[in-house]
Amino acid sequence: MTEQLPISIHVCDDLTQQFIKIASVCNKLEAQFNFQTMTANWYGDEDNILSLQLALETPQSLLEQQALLQTIDIQTHSDDVFSYHQKNQAQTLMCHIAITAAESALLEQQSKLLSGLLTVKLHKVLNLIAGQLNLDAI
Repeated sequence: MTEQLPISIHVCDDLTQQFIKIASVCNKLEAQFNFQTMTANWYGDEDNILSLQLALETPQSLLEQQALLQTIDIQTHSDDVFSYHQKNQAQTLMCHIAITAAESALLEQQSKLLSGLLTVKLHKVLNLIAGQLNLDAI
């Protein structure tokens, strides 16, 4: 049995169908970000490890997720990113990130930009979360 890493990245089905390599890119980024956050000492207290679940969404699926979560206190970081603590699990932070229509159009034209765009976008989101939680930036 494998142990769940603190940071996981989930991709909505629409994006998986639209961008064939997105799953493999996200697997690589998951390993990279888990290593970077470990070296930045995000997990110093082994009894209280923060779990981050990053969900990549389309603009439409992001709006659907926001509608489903109307009764939950969400933190809006920008028009394409929001997060919230999972119910009854204070140490689990869910973060929904949309690949905007403009980003999607760019990736359709130049698929080789996928890895770089996701790296920059997710890195920025992780550093926003780090600032919120008083953790070292990665």
